[in-house]
Amino acid sequence: MGEFRIEKLGEQIRGEIAMLISLQKVKDPRVSTFLTINRVEVARDLSYAKVFVSSFLPEGQIHKGVAGLNSAAGFIQTSIAKKLTVRKFPKLTFVADPSVKQGFDMVNRLNRLEAEEKNSGGENSGI
Repeated sequence: MGEFRIEKLGEQIRGEIAMLISLQKVKDPRVSTFLTINRVEVARDLSYAKVFVSSFLPEGQIHKGVAGLNSAAGFIQTSIAKKLTVRKFPKLTFVADPSVKQGFDMVNRLNRLEAEEKNSGGENSGI
């Protein structure tokens, strides 16, 4: 399968999983609607797909949500496979992705440093 088609399939899978989560179709109580599907990496042979999940929730809740998604992977796979016309549907594996939370924390740190610089009067600004 071509690289563009694999990326397109990954985006379709990402959208369908996000829809299942937001509509609360996944009945596992560990799966929160605050979970976000960042990206999906599909293998070239369509044997598996790695789904990256993140959230602003505490890290423990994210890992519980990922465990819930992994236990509901069969349901999610069959739900999506019925909608998409793919000869072979990949096996889904969910992984916690801390990048969104790390980016949010970095922005907060930069904002605090900027506020401290303004409070100190910009003495070290080099102007």
